[in-house]
Amino acid sequence: MTPITVILATLLSLAFTPVAAQDFSKGLAAYQAGDYATTLQEWIPSAEAGDAVAQYNLGIMYYNGKGVPQDYAEAVKWYRLAADQGDADAQYNLGVVYGKGQGVPQDYAEAVKWYRLAADQGDASSQYNLGNMYRQGKGVPQDYAEAVKWYRLAADQGTVQAQSNLGFMYHKGQGVPQDYSEAVKWYRLAADQGNANAQSNLGIIYEYGNSVLQDNVMAHMWYNIASANGHDKAGEWRDERAGLMTSAAIEKAQAMARVCMSSGYKKCGY
Repeated sequence: MTPITVILATLLSLAFTPVAAQDFSKGLAAYQAGDYATTLQEWIPSAEAGDAVAQYNLGIMYYNGKGVPQDYAEAVKWYRLAADQGDADAQYNLGVVYGKGQGVPQDYAEAVKWYRLAADQGDASSQYNLGNMYRQGKGVPQDYAEAVKWYRLAADQGTVQAQSNLGFMYHKGQGVPQDYSEAVKWYRLAADQGNANAQSNLGIIYEYGNSVLQDNVMAHMWYNIASANGHDKAGEWRDERAGLMTSAAIEKAQAMARVCMSSGYKKCGY
């Protein structure tokens, strides 16, 4: 029920090395002003001279087609130069392009290699994606315990998708003993950040009374919130609960959903 997604970072890194600080800052200011020609004029010499941050950001420009024709192969070239110098953002993006087959043949094992290098440096997005690879068995043998390990590292850094997926692993007992209370803990952390999958899974927890008292009103509330946030099945599950509830209970659940969302998920329940 929880979709596993890969997220590509597209924001420019604000870190830069002292040697190229002046040129990089001028290029960054030009980029932010939409003057991509000046950006390229500042960054290409730095990138060719070996500056990893310029190389990484030049890769971003080729990936997104900013100031240059979109060219995934050229993006890969610059990402690789930065990644080979240990730039974690570039390593992460190389993992993404290998996973998608953009500019290179699709190669999950190569994606895992680059995700792992960045994950070992503490990059939360790479930790999350590495967890996905282990859970799905892409590029590595399927290993739920290893997936949990990487999800937990990313979740502890606040990555909402990792928190939701870690809740799912505890919910289903994949890679860890089944533990509904632990599932609720992680679902709630993700739900409080607006994650529709975690919100719908909290609805399931209340529908079936897993580690909580069975409660159709709470289930309806979380399904309703998840549906409002784009979950494609939560509205159907909400309506199924409504068929078992009184009009007063439905009105209560709807009011609770409004309060929960308007409070930024701080007041969710009775």
